[in-house]
Amino acid sequence: MRYAAQRLAQAVPVFVATTFLIYAMVFVLPGDPILALAGDKPVPDEVLHTLRERYNLNDPLLVQYGLYMLGLFQGDLGQTFTGQQVSELLAGRWGVTLQLGLTAWAFELVVGIALGVVAALRRGGLVDTAVLAGTTFVIAVPVFVVGYTAQIVLGLNLGLFPTAGTDDGWPMSYLLPGMVLGSFSLAYVARLTRTSLAEHLRADYVRTARAKGMRRRRVIGTHALRNSLIPVVTYLGVDFGNLMAGAVVTEGIFNLPGIGQQVFQSIQLQEGPVVVGIVTVLVMIFIGANLVVDLLYGVLDPRIRRG
Repeated sequence: MRYAAQRLAQAVPVFVATTFLIYAMVFVLPGDPILALAGDKPVPDEVLHTLRERYNLNDPLLVQYGLYMLGLFQGDLGQTFTGQQVSELLAGRWGVTLQLGLTAWAFELVVGIALGVVAALRRGGLVDTAVLAGTTFVIAVPVFVVGYTAQIVLGLNLGLFPTAGTDDGWPMSYLLPGMVLGSFSLAYVARLTRTSLAEHLRADYVRTARAKGMRRRRVIGTHALRNSLIPVVTYLGVDFGNLMAGAVVTEGIFNLPGIGQQVFQSIQLQEGPVVVGIVTVLVMIFIGANLVVDLLYGVLDPRIRRG
C-alpha cells in the first residue's frame, strides 16, 4: 500500500503540469474562437464582450486554468462555445474509441508476445527471421496505407470484415480497425519480447535452473519469461494511452464516430474546451496506465516494491 501511495502521489504534479501545458497550448493559439463561431457574419461588440466574459476569455491564462481545474475537480469538463456540455458531447464517442483501443491493445498483447516468444526460442531460425522481417515491414509502412489496404483486401475483396461504421457492433466492427491500429505497436512488442527473453535465456540463473533438472517449460514460463516481461509491460502500459489518442487516422479510414474524429472536428472549429476536455481525459488514462504498470512492476519483481 505504501508503494502504491508513493506512485499515486507522484502522479498528482504530473497531472497538474501536463494539463496546464495542454490548456496553455490550446488557448494561446492565434485566432478568436468567438469570431470563428460566427463565420463570415458580423458580430456586435456587445455580443463579443458578453461571450468572452461568459467563457472567461478576457481573464489571464492562470485564472482561466484555475477556473477550469476547479470545474474539473467537480466533474465538469466545461462547455463548448455553443453552450453544450463537453461531457455530453463525448458521452456517445468514448465507447467507440475505448472499444477500438482495447481491441487493438489485446491484439498487440496476445499476438505480439506470442510472436516474440516463438522468435526468441528459435533465434536465428526461419521463424525468427520471418518475425523480424514482418515487424520491420509493418513499422516502415504508414498506418493509413495499412488501413486502406486491409479495408480493400480483407473487407471488400474477401468480405471477412465490415469495411466501415459500427452497425455490426463489437467485435466484428472493431476487429479490422483494431488490428490496423495495433499493428504498429505489435511489431515493437514482438521485437521487445524477443530481445528481452533471448537475453534472459542466456542468464546464469536460467543455466542454474536447467542444471538442477528443472523442466524447460517451467524454466521459460516461470523464470525467464516473467523477468523478460518487465520492459514489455512498460511499453504496453504507455501504449494504451497512445492507442486511444492515436486513433484519429484509423477512425477516419473506417468511419468510426469516436473521440479522434471529434478532436479533428473541434480543432477545425477552434473549439478549445472540447480539445482540452478530451486531452485531459487522455492524460488521466496515461497516468492511470502508468500507475498500473508501476504496481505490476512490484508483482513481477518484488525487489522493486521493497526498495
